[in-house]
Amino acid sequence: MDHLIIGILVLASIVGLTFIIERGLALRTKKVIPPEVKSALSSCQSDSDLAVLRKMCEMHPSPFSRLIVFAEAHCYWPKSENVAALETHARHEISKLERGLVVLEIVVGIAPLLGLVGTIYGLILLFATMGDTGPSNSGDLARGIATALYATLLGLLTAIPSLVAWSYYNKKVETFAVEMAALCEDFLRQQYHSKQKPTQIQENAVPRQK
Repeated sequence: MDHLIIGILVLASIVGLTFIIERGLALRTKKVIPPEVKSALSSCQSDSDLAVLRKMCEMHPSPFSRLIVFAEAHCYWPKSENVAALETHARHEISKLERGLVVLEIVVGIAPLLGLVGTIYGLILLFATMGDTGPSNSGDLARGIATALYATLLGLLTAIPSLVAWSYYNKKVETFAVEMAALCEDFLRQQYHSKQKPTQIQENAVPRQK
């Protein structure tokens, strides 16, 4: 039983470490919001710049690139419909960024509990041994104490890094979501403003005479 608990804790620590590394690589800034795409977006002023932006998005696939391509491809829609569709698409991209974080959350939850189970089991062995043979059997006594301490220590060593990574990655995904929303909003505002008719702009600019 003690070996089973330790084995599960070791497996949980391996799974947690795997997802910490995988999410660390996936949530790099250049993988989510490539600087090349961001630079092309800031200099996008005409239709020729749009072609360059599309090409840059194809060269650097990322969640942000897919959002820009989606927004640009639906610019013929009314702005409100485009914004609503883009928000839905953005939630889908954010859910991809959050993939794996739920595993870290599970590891954070179960590792201390498994450590507690190991601790209780070790204490049960300890007191059972003391009840049968008395405190003179130092080998069984040490085994029970060691099982309790090993399980507690391994549970904490598994949960603490996973908790730190989970909190950090959640905050990072939230920051990416806010930044992508702001950039997409600026892009849509610029695109719909450039498509506005000059006569309409002039009518809106000149106040009507009573």
